[in-house]
Amino acid sequence: MPTSRIRLDDPRNYFNRHESWLAFNRRVLEEAQDEGNPLLERVKFLAITASNLDEFVEVRVAGLLQQAEHGNQLAGPDGLSPEEQLQRLVRELHAFVASQYECWNQKLVPALVREGIRILPVAHLDHAGRDAMDLFFVRQVDPLLTPVTIDPSHPFPHVINKALCVGFHLRHRSKAGTTYLGVITVPRKIARLVRVPSKRDSIDYIFLHDLIETHTRNLYKGYDVISSGAFRATRNSNLYLHEEESRSLLELVDTQLHSRRRGDVVRLEIEASAATEIVEPLSRQFGMQPWQVFKTSGPVNLSRVSSLAEQTPRSDLKFQPFTAKSMTFVPKVSNIFEQIRKQDILLHHPYDSYDAVVGFIESAARDPHVLSIKQTLYRTNENSPIVGALMEAAQNKEVTVVVELKARFDEASNIRWARSLEEAGVQVFHGLVGLKTHCKLALLARQDSDGEIRQYAHLGTGNYNPSTAHFYSDLSLLTCEPEMTSAAHAVFNFLTARSEQQHYKPLFIAPVDLARNCIELIDRETNHARRRRPARIIAKVNALLDQPVIEALYRASRAGVEIDLIIRGACALRPNVRGLSHRIRVRSIVGRFLEHSRIFYFENGGEPDIYLGSADWMPRNLYERVEVMFPVKNPVLRDRVFGEILQSYLNDTRKARILRQDGSYTRTYQESANKSDNGNRFSAQDFFIARAESSSTENPASPKYLPVELASHEPDLAVVA
Repeated sequence: MPTSRIRLDDPRNYFNRHESWLAFNRRVLEEAQDEGNPLLERVKFLAITASNLDEFVEVRVAGLLQQAEHGNQLAGPDGLSPEEQLQRLVRELHAFVASQYECWNQKLVPALVREGIRILPVAHLDHAGRDAMDLFFVRQVDPLLTPVTIDPSHPFPHVINKALCVGFHLRHRSKAGTTYLGVITVPRKIARLVRVPSKRDSIDYIFLHDLIETHTRNLYKGYDVISSGAFRATRNSNLYLHEEESRSLLELVDTQLHSRRRGDVVRLEIEASAATEIVEPLSRQFGMQPWQVFKTSGPVNLSRVSSLAEQTPRSDLKFQPFTAKSMTFVPKVSNIFEQIRKQDILLHHPYDSYDAVVGFIESAARDPHVLSIKQTLYRTNENSPIVGALMEAAQNKEVTVVVELKARFDEASNIRWARSLEEAGVQVFHGLVGLKTHCKLALLARQDSDGEIRQYAHLGTGNYNPSTAHFYSDLSLLTCEPEMTSAAHAVFNFLTARSEQQHYKPLFIAPVDLARNCIELIDRETNHARRRRPARIIAKVNALLDQPVIEALYRASRAGVEIDLIIRGACALRPNVRGLSHRIRVRSIVGRFLEHSRIFYFENGGEPDIYLGSADWMPRNLYERVEVMFPVKNPVLRDRVFGEILQSYLNDTRKARILRQDGSYTRTYQESANKSDNGNRFSAQDFFIARAESSSTENPASPKYLPVELASHEPDLAVVA
C-alpha cells in the first residue's frame, strides 16, 4: 500500500497499553530467570514482578472492570473497548502467574537448595527446629491472631486489601455433619519467611502461614480441621476525588484513603491445594467471576519472598555493593553555591551520590544568607533528611512546599509529611485542583557575598527520596542560570496561585505547553529531514502511550528522521513497519537499577538540543499533571548526556530488549555488533558503575563508545495500514 494511504490513527498501528505493560513485567521476570544474576537478586526480581502485578490489578484491571460494568465502550488508540481489553487480558494474566510459579518452583527453589538455603514444611523440621518454632508461635505469633468462625452470629470479617489470610474448612465435634468456614488474618508485622535456628550448614526457613496452620487445633478448639488454604484478596485501589466539593483536600484524601481499604475485591489468590469447600464460599463472598480466582502452585503473595534476600547472610549471592561518586568541589570553592555559580552541575544517580542534592537543601536550610526555599514533594522516604531540613529552615526563613497528596500508594505518608511541615511553620500547598504535582523542583533565594540576591535551583527527573535514589536511575541539574531560575519561580507561582503565563521558557510545563512543544520539536526534526539536514531523535522515557506524540513520531519516520526510543515500560507505538515506522527503533532496559530518567535529544540540523524532565509521553503526564521539562544548556554537560549516557544505553547488549513489530521483545539484536573491550556483552549500568568507582581522571563527558549504526537492520516487510 502506498505510504500516503497509511492512516496514522489506524488502530492496527498501536499496541494495547495494558498488554504492553504485561510485556514489561515479563522482562522483569526474565531477570528472575537469568542465571547471570546473583541468586538472591533473582528472588528479589520475582518479588518485584508480584508487587508490580498487585498494582496493575488493583488499579488498571480494577479500572477496566469499572468501565465495563458502567457500559463504557470508549476505545483507546488500539480500538479496543474496556470489555474487549479484559477478555484479552484474562488469558495473559493467568499465563503470567503460571510463569511466576514455574520460575519459583523449577528454577529458584532448586537453586536455593543447591546453595544450602531451604524452605521447609513445618512437618519436616527436626525436633529442635520444631520446638523452636513452637516457642516462636506461642510468644510472637499467637498473641496477634484472631480466629473467626463464620456462622449466623459471626459475619464474614473485613479482609484488608492484599492481607494474607488462611481459610479453614471446619467441623464442629458436637454438631455432627455441620461444617463451617474459618478465617485467620496472618500478621503483617511478621516476616512471611521465618528463620529456623539450626546447627546444620544449611540456612532453613518456614512460611509463617504454614506455622499458623500447624497450630490450628489450639486456635479452633472443639473443631476438627478438615482442610486449610492460604488466600489473599486484592481490592480496587482507585482513589476518586471530588475536590470542588471539598473543604480540605488533605481531609478528603485522608477520608478516601480509609474508604479505599473497603474497595471491591478484583482478584482472589488462593493455594491450588485449597479444597472446594474453602474456594467456593470465598468466591461467593467476594463476588468473583471464575477468571478472577488465581490458584497458586506455591506461596500466595510472592512479593513477600523478597524477605529471603534481606534475611539471608550470603553476600556472594547478591549484587556487589558499589560506592557512588561524590561531587568533587572545585579547588578553592568554599560552598556548594559558589560552585554552582561557576558552572551548572549534572548528577547521574545512583552513580553520582544523591548526597549532593540532600546537601543542597540542607545547606540552604542552615545558610544564614539563604532567604527562602521552595520545593515540590511527590514521594519521599520515612525520616527524610530533606523534610527535616525544610522544617529546620522554617524557624528562620520563608519555606514553601507543594506536597502532592494523591501520589498513588503514598497518600498516607504524604498526609503525615504535610501535617508535620505545617506544624513546623512551613507554608504547605497541595497544588492545583484536578492536576497532580509531579514535577521535581527546588528553588532558593540567597544573598551572595557580592550583595546580589540570586536564585538557585535543583531540577530533577526523580523524587526527593534518598532511599530510592540508591536504586533508581535519575538525573539532577543544579543551576543558578537566571532564565532557568526565573522560569522555576514562575512555575511555583503557577502551583500556589495558578498565576498562568503563556509560556515558561526555557522550561516546558505540563499541562500548559509541554505536549505541544514536544510535538513541535519532533516536527522540527521532520522538516530538517525533508530539507536533507541532519535529523535524529533519541528519547528515553518510562512509557510512550500518547497518540498525538506517536503520530508525530510516525510522521518524522516517514520523512527520514532516525529515531531511537529507550522505553522501560509500556509502549503503544508499533516500530519497524515499512512506510510508517521503519526508521524507529524501540528498546527497553531492565536491570539492577530501575531506569527512571527521562531524556530527550533532538539533532536540530547539527545544533542539538537536549532536555531532561519528570514527564513520560503519556496522557496523564502531558495533560493531567504539572510536569517540567528543562534544557541542558552547558555544552560539556550536553556532551556527557549524549556521549556517555545515551550512547551507553544504545550500545547495551546485556540488558536491552528490542521491540519487534509483532509486540514481542528480543535480546539478540546487535549482540554481535556491540561488544565491550573484554569481548563480553555490554551493560550500560555496569559501565556507569565502573565509571563511578574508577579513580580515573578522564573527562567524564568524553564518549567512550561510538554511536550505533542506524541502518544495521532491515525493517519487517509487512505494512500495517
